[in-house]
Amino acid sequence: MPTTATASTRFDARATVKKCTVLFGAISAIVLGTVAVLAALGHGTTPFMWIRAALFLAAAPYLHRLEGRSTDRLRTLATVMPIAIIGVDLVPGLCPAWYAVLQGLSALPLAAVAVIVRRR
Repeated sequence: MPTTATASTRFDARATVKKCTVLFGAISAIVLGTVAVLAALGHGTTPFMWIRAALFLAAAPYLHRLEGRSTDRLRTLATVMPIAIIGVDLVPGLCPAWYAVLQGLSALPLAAVAVIVRRR
């Protein structure tokens, strides 16, 4: 039977994971909103920017739901996604620097999730 400290730590970790996935979704919404505003103002946007921002926003609720159901799947996604996000952002000429920075910021909460779920 887990001790109170262990149960409390698990509860805190779950709450933190949920907050991090919500933060990932919020940053993804900001990225998609920024792309939309820039497109509306006539600045250049690419299909890559639209699709990637929309996919990340769509992935956020899925990651949020995985917290209580499939820790293995969440662990894998939270580990792979930040690496993939940053790796793609480093490809020269693929996206503007502001977009890469915002996408890189969205990778931070996922990296935190990866650390937390690996410690559990």
